[in-house]
Amino acid sequence: MRNFIQAPHRTGSRRWTLLGALLALANFAQAAQQEDDAQTPEREIRPGERFTFCTVEYTSESDSGPNAGWNAHFPFAGHDFMLALETLTTIDIDRDERNAPKQAIVKLTDDTLSDYHHLFLSHPGSASFTEEEIKSLRDYLLAGGFLHVDDFWGSEQWKHWEKEIGRALPPAQYPITDIPLDHPLFNIVFRMDHMPQVPGADYWDENRTTSEMGEDSKAAHLRGIHDKNGRLLVVMSHNTALADAWRRPGDDPEYFMEFGHRKAIPIGINIAAYAMTH
Repeated sequence: MRNFIQAPHRTGSRRWTLLGALLALANFAQAAQQEDDAQTPEREIRPGERFTFCTVEYTSESDSGPNAGWNAHFPFAGHDFMLALETLTTIDIDRDERNAPKQAIVKLTDDTLSDYHHLFLSHPGSASFTEEEIKSLRDYLLAGGFLHVDDFWGSEQWKHWEKEIGRALPPAQYPITDIPLDHPLFNIVFRMDHMPQVPGADYWDENRTTSEMGEDSKAAHLRGIHDKNGRLLVVMSHNTALADAWRRPGDDPEYFMEFGHRKAIPIGINIAAYAMTH
């Protein structure tokens, strides 16, 4: 059984706001671990020894302005999430020649796609894939890859994403299901008793409510798609913007403490730890 929890280390030049929150967050960690020995026979892509935050670049179906599509949270969310992951767990992260967290950006048709076991895709409610991208995504996932999509709200954005991912993983064979609270995603590192709804920082500042689309997004969901052997291929955090609360804690410490420290970072770390071990 792998123990993911460790004392925070290697503070270096990290922002003290982030470090202070992470030190407090570590006190609530639970070292619950469930190993899944079942592997698909054809699996080729497996977790590496170090975590790299890899963002998927895609074409957006609608023009909602800058930072509203694939790069909505790049580069700050990935950078700060990697620091949190390394500080709070025994998982090592990839670093560049300056010893900073090393991220990656890939298109679904890149030859390097299979180099990364864990992909992150932001604003899937606006993603539009070509047939070539669909085939590549399907091959990647069925070969052992893992995809986390985050920050899309309401029924229309859900229907759009459901259609797009259904082109790669037909729902008759790969149905979308709600992930129950007793799943390791809710307890592998941090014990969570619900799926948190995290609003975008700007939305929270203006409205002081969490549901960005009112009644149409009143509850956050964590849903998944499994392969025929039960391996989780895709995780979807819907009606919530986890990545918004991973980034730049110094910009709004109150928002970060409420939504990053208590909600988005714990569930995000659970997702990453699960992906690294399954």
